[in-house]
Amino acid sequence: MKGNLLMTESFSSGGRRHYFLDFKKTSRDSRFIQISRSDQQEDGSYRRTFVIVFEEDFHFLISAMSSLFHHCAHLDEDGKSVQQIHQDNRVSRERGIPSWDPAMKPREKLMTVGAECLLDQELLAILIGSGTPGEDAVALSSRMLKAFGGFAGFTGGDISSLCRFDGIGEAKASAILAVMEISRRMK
Repeated sequence: MKGNLLMTESFSSGGRRHYFLDFKKTSRDSRFIQISRSDQQEDGSYRRTFVIVFEEDFHFLISAMSSLFHHCAHLDEDGKSVQQIHQDNRVSRERGIPSWDPAMKPREKLMTVGAECLLDQELLAILIGSGTPGEDAVALSSRMLKAFGGFAGFTGGDISSLCRFDGIGEAKASAILAVMEISRRMK
């Protein structure tokens, strides 16, 4: 797509690959970002690929990139996610969250990096406190969030819909519903 170039940034990767981030305007005054990759071929020619994102969708792009970078920050050196590490801990038959590396424990993470850096299942795990002998609080929280379609699904729930999960009794279900109601009243 052709457009009037308003601003550009570029960088190279390994000499034969170049990236361009162009902010452009169409003849009808629509603005867009064009992200291009140019690869030099063996014969000296260039193969170009690009993606265009229009201004009205910038917030989606920024949100998606923010989410991606946030979740990448929770990968270990081997590229395992927090959830994979939690599963590995269960497979090795260690006893729940107390046996985890302190940097991976939800409560300790909250204290060191802040609540905004925790995954949804880690926040819920802190709220419910413990899981069952066969399932830690993070795995239980993950299963609950999946079943309810995220936190939004809890708002229409009741005590019995939460208590159907092993490890969730009336006290934990009441705490979850109370937090959801507090959140609703804050809006």
